Amino acid sequence: MKHFSLPEDGGLIRENLPADIIHSFEKIPTEIYSDTALASEKIADEIVAAIKAHKGPEPFKLGLTVGRSPQTIYSLLIKMCQEGKVSFKNVAVFSIDEYYPCSKDNKQSRWHRLHEDLLNHIDIPEENIFIPDGSISAEEISAWCADFDIKARGLDLLVAGIGTKGQIGINEVGTSLQSRTRVVQMSYITRKRHAKNFNGDLSQTPFAAIAMGLDTMMSAKKVILMAWGEDKASAVKKIAENKQTIEVPASCFQSHPKTTLYVDKVAAEQLTVEDCPWLIGPCNWTSKFCRKAVVWLCQKVDKPILKLTLQDYLENSLGELIEKYGSFDKINISVFNDLQHTITGWPGGKPGCNDSTRPVCSTPWPKTVLIFSPHPDDDVISMGGTFIRLVHQGHNVHVAYETSGDVAVHDDVVIQHMDAAKQLGFGDKIEFASELVAKKKASGIEPRELLDIKAAIRRSEARGACRSFGLGMDNVHFLNLPFYESGGVTKLPRTQVDVDIIKDLLKKIKPDQVYMAGDLADPHGTHRVCTEAALEAMEQLRDEGESWVKECTLWLYRGAWMEWELGRVDMAVPLSPDEVVEKRHAIYHHLSQKDIVPFPGDDPREFWQRAEERTSNTAHLYDKLGMAEYQAIEVFVKVEGLL
Repeated sequence: MKHFSLPEDGGLIRENLPADIIHSFEKIPTEIYSDTALASEKIADEIVAAIKAHKGPEPFKLGLTVGRSPQTIYSLLIKMCQEGKVSFKNVAVFSIDEYYPCSKDNKQSRWHRLHEDLLNHIDIPEENIFIPDGSISAEEISAWCADFDIKARGLDLLVAGIGTKGQIGINEVGTSLQSRTRVVQMSYITRKRHAKNFNGDLSQTPFAAIAMGLDTMMSAKKVILMAWGEDKASAVKKIAENKQTIEVPASCFQSHPKTTLYVDKVAAEQLTVEDCPWLIGPCNWTSKFCRKAVVWLCQKVDKPILKLTLQDYLENSLGELIEKYGSFDKINISVFNDLQHTITGWPGGKPGCNDSTRPVCSTPWPKTVLIFSPHPDDDVISMGGTFIRLVHQGHNVHVAYETSGDVAVHDDVVIQHMDAAKQLGFGDKIEFASELVAKKKASGIEPRELLDIKAAIRRSEARGACRSFGLGMDNVHFLNLPFYESGGVTKLPRTQVDVDIIKDLLKKIKPDQVYMAGDLADPHGTHRVCTEAALEAMEQLRDEGESWVKECTLWLYRGAWMEWELGRVDMAVPLSPDEVVEKRHAIYHHLSQKDIVPFPGDDPREFWQRAEERTSNTAHLYDKLGMAEYQAIEVFVKVEGLL
């Protein structure tokens, strides 16, 4: 299966540029890869090379973590082991944490996860596996941790992911640099983050964990850190380039002589080499990259585009741009016009108009539009204003909800719906639903009957949202892609079956415009999987001779947490105050996602609040750059060259 990453558009010219210059702003050398698959291959190769290079009778000591970040690496290691390219017979594996108290039999335990993801599939001796024992009594745990720490010190290689706040393992903000293996109390925010491993049930999530400390980790001879996805971008910047601080635990590895940080392109967005590479060396000045630099300069000197001076450019390392174009005012006008031309109130194109400077062509009219929504609310949260505008302007708009979204419905919501049905005289199923919830809590697995009820709730909410702005129910499609239906947070692998379901819908609709989620916040997250499946479906249809695919325009939106940087934007759809309210009302129809969202991360705001702040901030940025002032703006990136 292919992995999606946005095409390069300008940037640092790395050819013949010494590595010392490329990494000159980094206190931890950081390797950037176009996607997580390539980075994972590199890390897996490094692990195998280190194991093979190990000499002596003592086992090679390898520190590992569990979670989403290393899953591809572990799959590659299993494959190489089974192919005879590496043996783990002389390897000792140390897990960096475990929930406490938590037995090995608990399927959410780190012991179980590490065995399922890796250890059960390689030739490692059982006596060489060291995972903190979450069943040790409170009286014995301190001595047990001290003994484990002695064994774990001096790892030959530590491989670990980092958290969104710069955590490593369960070493949270404020962890002492002298910390060793010990029991730590998990904060409410940490427990909420780990609740995803317990079907979103905070009451079932442990209050403590056994954690390998920072001092123990720092004793490793070599360290590989990794971070995938745009939600890690801020942490990557702090770890690699900012000062070392206990407020960002993984930044302690700035003092380690052999640490490398591996990141994908979106996780690297805030690094100097990606964010403002003109501070490092010569650049390829494409039109969009020029806009990126000018927007950066405006924000740095707090001026609109047309007020930038020659001095502003020269004092902020953009002299190369002046050398290329010869006149700062020519650059200002060119970028101003370029950005202004992204703005349109006609996301489907304006009929009968000269479209030479518009982001969307005027023909055909009306257009057939297909909006892919990974979950049953991403459409209205992320691009609800544009969705509503397309419907109101008379286009043939379809929406495809790619997954059921069932696991994101709280158990209490199910009971409430059953109670409503009883009050309306449609039957008393409250006891039945309550038994399903009790069964789930006992086994830790969502029963299929309970998931079916939750999926039905989410379908009804999505239909209600679409009805609120006049979309006909014949244009609302529920794909229920199989990869999502694992019954838990960890999903199944994407297969051709998922792709075929999308292909069938595309062949039926033959859209002129397609909108997809551009959020790449997690390499194994639902948004990424859905977008990659839809892109693969379109590529296969193109190769099968579906001529409409080449004429179809593909737009990417982002979700309620992140927004496209203005240097990338191809279309900006302004919203009036009334349209913002209409969008908000559509989001309100997703009642199961209000107030008690199971997986909102560390952000306590509701989805409509996040969405409105995001789009109003974008409008403010356009205003600050000298554009017209709008209530809100939704922005999109056009994907070219992939189909």
